[in-house]
Amino acid sequence: MKPGAALRILGLDPGTAILGFGVLDVERGSRTHVTHGVIRTPAGTPMGERLATIAADLAELLRRYEPDEVAVEQLFFAKNTTTAIAVAQARGVTLAAVAGTGIPLFEYTPPQVKQAVGGAGTARKSEVQEMVKRLLKLAARPTPDDAADALAVALTHAVRRGHPGSRRGT
Repeated sequence: MKPGAALRILGLDPGTAILGFGVLDVERGSRTHVTHGVIRTPAGTPMGERLATIAADLAELLRRYEPDEVAVEQLFFAKNTTTAIAVAQARGVTLAAVAGTGIPLFEYTPPQVKQAVGGAGTARKSEVQEMVKRLLKLAARPTPDDAADALAVALTHAVRRGHPGSRRGT
């Protein structure tokens, strides 16, 4: 990051079928929404191919948006072991792709995201999405949910790191 330039944060919400991403610029008391979206892999595709797609598409996102820092949601599952394993595989590919670039990587649990963006570690998903909309001054809640979650992770990073423009820093 150049002195006086905005800090670009890429937030990621890993998943095998859908990986959400959100990009924010944080500078001098303001947060600017750059983009958000998802990487999708088709159901029924062999896991190795799905993971390869995630790795390639994520590498392209990193090249296109050139983030200064990346924030990733940590795995947090209590019930569905099969889903947890698939998400863990996607997280592994995500962490490896980012680590290979040398971009600083930070991880946050879902309760940390809910606390930082929603104001309470027990905030409902809809409350967090509404706060993402408000904090980023968007016309509507970002969709799909995975992209909204990724933006929440990026906002959490801004808050937790105390970057100018973060919720605590304004």
